Amino acid sequence: MEVTHKEIQEFIELAIQEDIKEGDHSSLACIPETETGKAKLLVKQEGVLAGVELAKSIFEYFDPSCVLDIKMKDGDKMSYGDVAFFVSGNTHAILKAERLVLNCMQRMSAVATNTYEVSSLISDLPTTLLDTRKTTPLLRFLEKWAVRIGGGANHRFGLYDMIMLKDNHIDYAGGIEAAILKTNQYLQNIKKPLKIEIETRNLEEVSQVLKIGKVDRIMLDNFSYEDIRTAVKLIDGKFETEASGGITIETIRNYAECGVDFVSMGALTHSVKNLDLSLKAVK
Repeated sequence: MEVTHKEIQEFIELAIQEDIKEGDHSSLACIPETETGKAKLLVKQEGVLAGVELAKSIFEYFDPSCVLDIKMKDGDKMSYGDVAFFVSGNTHAILKAERLVLNCMQRMSAVATNTYEVSSLISDLPTTLLDTRKTTPLLRFLEKWAVRIGGGANHRFGLYDMIMLKDNHIDYAGGIEAAILKTNQYLQNIKKPLKIEIETRNLEEVSQVLKIGKVDRIMLDNFSYEDIRTAVKLIDGKFETEASGGITIETIRNYAECGVDFVSMGALTHSVKNLDLSLKAVK
């Protein structure tokens, strides 16, 4: 799902309310409001750069006349000492945008770097690496954007764009058959062609799903390698397959080699440490 201009603008406005409110008193106290300046985005850690396009939107929001001289683009490999871009414009605007730009780019670059490292481990296999909904509240669109920059793909964006019948849905609905049939009837009633994925916890549940059908993808949750290989053979291409549950950088290759179509990893977004970037004034 591509990020829209509206999403970015709304995000910036919320960030302003959090960080600036009635004004940046530090800048107002010692710098003339009409002063102009220049700054550079300095890379202080190796990784995959992400968030340059977002940074451009943020700076332009604060100062529509600002000029960005972009030296590196999203997805580029970065090393210590690289300069990603220069920005010139109103000094107050640069200072107000500084922390928002850095917070976003540091987080996005961490996610993109993590995703790149993981995806490179299975790049020669037909399995697609997916993210999950295990994201930072209100930053999901940024983190999923970073996953795409890093070479991964997005799973559903939220509860509204795909149906995933997880264990709790199945238990509350009265079992696998009831959950699937009720879901299909619901989609017919609302006339919405959403894809259906169902979570299975063991081979017996896989067999139940195969008898009923009426889904698009079967998730194999916390299966052993042997059971995943067995499940893939049972499913035999009738439905998409996804391995999920506790998958790590050490185990992802083994899961992908079992023949699943997708491997999903919450750790792409929920277990990263921000990369070190800095915005420095240029005299």
